[in-house]
Amino acid sequence: MQIPIVDYLVLGDEPHLQANQCDDCGARFFGRRNACAQCGGRSFQSVPVSGTGTLRTFSIVYRAAPTIPTPYVSAIVRTDDGTSVRANLINIEPDPAKISLGMKVKLDIYVVGTDDDGQEAVAFGYAPA
Repeated sequence: MQIPIVDYLVLGDEPHLQANQCDDCGARFFGRRNACAQCGGRSFQSVPVSGTGTLRTFSIVYRAAPTIPTPYVSAIVRTDDGTSVRANLINIEPDPAKISLGMKVKLDIYVVGTDDDGQEAVAFGYAPA
């Protein structure tokens, strides 16, 4: 059995992210919201997020908590439906010469751990498309 590491990651045949979209202005957010940070609206609907997008910015992280392997690439992706997602760039060498702004990326999932009962914790990142 697999369990997503965050509530907005939907596993299954086609894994995807699920955002809360403001009914008033269309702004999208991950996780629970009491009000929209853009317009103050208080009504949201759950919408799927495109699994493909473009790398907008990135940083290579060399220092992290002791159990986190470094270096890794922290990135902001703009999905094809306009949603901004903070995630790690995966399946690519953390070398600025191999990463370019504007490169096409796609959502990918991976197992980050398994508990004593064999349940796998699943995370997401974006890989070169």
